[in-house]
Amino acid sequence: MFQTIRQRPLVAAAIYWFVLTFIGQSLFTLYILIFYGRASVTGDWTAANDVLPDGMIPGDGAGNAVLFFHLLFGALITFGGLLQLIPRVRMKYPRFHRWNGRLYMLSAVVMSLGGFYVAWGRGEIGSGYATSINGVVILICAYFATRFAMARNFMRHQPWAIRLFLAVSGVWFLRVFIMLWVLLFGPEGLGEDLGGPAGVGLNYAQFIVPIMLFELYRWAQRSKTPAVHWSVAATLFICSTLMGAGIGMAWLFLWLPNL
Repeated sequence: MFQTIRQRPLVAAAIYWFVLTFIGQSLFTLYILIFYGRASVTGDWTAANDVLPDGMIPGDGAGNAVLFFHLLFGALITFGGLLQLIPRVRMKYPRFHRWNGRLYMLSAVVMSLGGFYVAWGRGEIGSGYATSINGVVILICAYFATRFAMARNFMRHQPWAIRLFLAVSGVWFLRVFIMLWVLLFGPEGLGEDLGGPAGVGLNYAQFIVPIMLFELYRWAQRSKTPAVHWSVAATLFICSTLMGAGIGMAWLFLWLPNL
């Protein structure tokens, strides 16, 4: 992902984005493990159900099991994906990278299938379409990332693996985007259960915007024009800074109060 000296602005922008993402997703992983882990150990899902719509429903054993493993794989996949993106880990520990990648692919597939059930089996119609499209994108990216990895075509494997990471991170991006929206505009437009125009838009933006910015980054990488490098790097710096503000809001108002 990080390449030549002549692309220094892009390199700096990519590192800046990754550092913020690493911090934000590490905090999210900590929140999932502590908050939902505590509910799992104690068996008291009252607080969790206040946060999670259609959470643990009495009598719905199959649905509750799907939801539990969906959350568990969510924690595993969030931190595991971050490790996959670190070049030093890939180069110094290739065996770990391969096995962690296999676990990541499996978790991505399980999580996307679980997302289909949570979206439609429990009546979350408002976000069901966006969740389903995101799930399909995850499965497509997982297929091509796996296919090219098995063929040892790592030049084509890497962009698909990063697209997979971005698509899988949609649940995290959604929370960051929501809190950024609240910071900039307040709750206006979000609606109940994200049913308002802004809420619906953010449900799709959670995977569309990160992947579009990655494609913009890849286009700039291929360009030989310094102006392209600088303008795209500036765009990525601005977007990453906004993302950082959303991470801070999410930590202060969504995650930390529930720990």
